[in-house]
Amino acid sequence: MLETLLIYIVLCAASAAVMQQDGWPRLLLWPPLLLALGLWLDRMYAVGHEAVHRKLFPDSRSLNDLVGAILLAPVCAPLTVFRKIHQFHHGQNRRAPKIATLDVVILPPGPPWRRGLVRAWGWTTWLLAVFAGGFFLHSLVSVVLFLLLPTAIACRISPAFKGWQPQQRVRAWLELLLGVGLHLLVWRLGGGALWLATLGLPLLAFAWVWSLLLYIYHYRTTIGGDIRYNVRSLRPGRWLSWALLNFNEHTTHHADPRIPWYQLPKHRIASPPEYAGNHNVDTIAAAILQQLRGPMFVERPPGSP
Repeated sequence: MLETLLIYIVLCAASAAVMQQDGWPRLLLWPPLLLALGLWLDRMYAVGHEAVHRKLFPDSRSLNDLVGAILLAPVCAPLTVFRKIHQFHHGQNRRAPKIATLDVVILPPGPPWRRGLVRAWGWTTWLLAVFAGGFFLHSLVSVVLFLLLPTAIACRISPAFKGWQPQQRVRAWLELLLGVGLHLLVWRLGGGALWLATLGLPLLAFAWVWSLLLYIYHYRTTIGGDIRYNVRSLRPGRWLSWALLNFNEHTTHHADPRIPWYQLPKHRIASPPEYAGNHNVDTIAAAILQQLRGPMFVERPPGSP
């Protein structure tokens, strides 16, 4: 956690310093710095993921959640909402074509032109979601729904809302206000330019990086069966494994979410033979590019809702 925060502060300071340069130094140095900040915000999100599973401080839930909320504050992600959605993901991962899947589009029965429109819409929204930061926008909408909609109405939108308690809503509001307060504080103390260099533009970079990486471990993997194995692992190399807190060991994480990030390689769990087809790419780059195949289109049986 200290490593994550210290490197984040160094990257923010470097971005603020480069922002003040003129001409080619800023043109050459700022884009890679902003990309590095976007990737590092994803690292902070991975630490928050450990907090979601209560693995930062297993003996103190309050300290675990406080530190997790602080590390998620720059991306304004309420830990309590993150935990609720993530619990649904682990409990229902790709159980059926429209249960905890992001890459499935249901084709309705009807004339070819209608199905063609659904296909075109599915392709467009998928490409925007993955390659234009759309999954980040999707997550923002989810946060708003969790915070504002009555639970009874929200459950009609998604079963992930089931069991959403009033005290969880209050905590989520406080966690969101922590993030908003951080952004306002930086703006107030350093002005809009400093906010743009340290939080505003890095948040856009994070939205892009996060959306690219969000579904690479589940894209076009199996549906149904044992939900623990509808997943793949990747071998991104030592540097990215360190940067992403071994998130690439995703099969092991889904098989046993209690394993902390630093023990995932040591306690690697392999998929059963019938799920070997999920592991059809090895690297993060290949997994990102694989998403250019687009969504999976599934026929809706006539008469079904």
